Amino acid sequence: MTLLEDDLYQVGRSTQATPHNNGYGGLAIAGTIIMVWLTSLIVLLQLDEQPLPLLLLAVLWQTFLYAGLFITAHDAMHNCVVPQHPKLNHSIGFLALLLYGWLPYRRLRKAHWQHHQYPASKNDPDFHNGKDTHGLLWYARFMRRYWSGWQFLAITGTYHFLSRVLHVSEVNLILFWAVPSLLSSAQLFYFGTFLVHREPLSGYQNPFRANSIYRPYVWSLLTCYHFGYHREHHEYPHVPWWQLPNISQTGTKRNAAESR
Repeated sequence: MTLLEDDLYQVGRSTQATPHNNGYGGLAIAGTIIMVWLTSLIVLLQLDEQPLPLLLLAVLWQTFLYAGLFITAHDAMHNCVVPQHPKLNHSIGFLALLLYGWLPYRRLRKAHWQHHQYPASKNDPDFHNGKDTHGLLWYARFMRRYWSGWQFLAITGTYHFLSRVLHVSEVNLILFWAVPSLLSSAQLFYFGTFLVHREPLSGYQNPFRANSIYRPYVWSLLTCYHFGYHREHHEYPHVPWWQLPNISQTGTKRNAAESR
């Protein structure tokens, strides 16, 4: 069995906080994120002229929801959304990435498990190439890997359909559909890849080559849906994003012990 097969072997440790103990909590949370994103987008696309502070707040809100779409797809890749029904689980992941930006779920799922098998190495599709280690260069490489010509065509077609057929304001499309998607990609990269997988000055301290950054609960949620607990994620890949803080105390104690 390899990580690239459909029935992917889960790298990491088993834990009592597995998705099998979550009932349908993951499904409820994923459904809520998708529905709130969709409702918010529909409302914002019809928004009339508003004060600049309100527009900025709306853009940031929609950016947070876009990140939630991607995190939902990520959890589906780990079979964390609704593990009792794998087909439904992966269908939700497929839908979340489609809404996010026409991203191909199966290809990203394969790449993500390659990332878990070879974290922060030359075989990790999310890692830099050893030369372009600066954050902006790394981000550019990260984006090039996951974007393709057909996605550009699909997004362009969607834009013109919404603006010319449904007569949605182009300004609103740019502000609340295009910009939040791009901002969330930078947010996901910075908080979910760059900060947690860049090599510390003292070198990596664990086999997962992942660093955890412990923040207050609300700030942890807002930055990247608790993915600051990144070592925990790699160690316990079956734990959904919303349960990662549950093992933060263990992670904090472990980091403290390693720093001595």
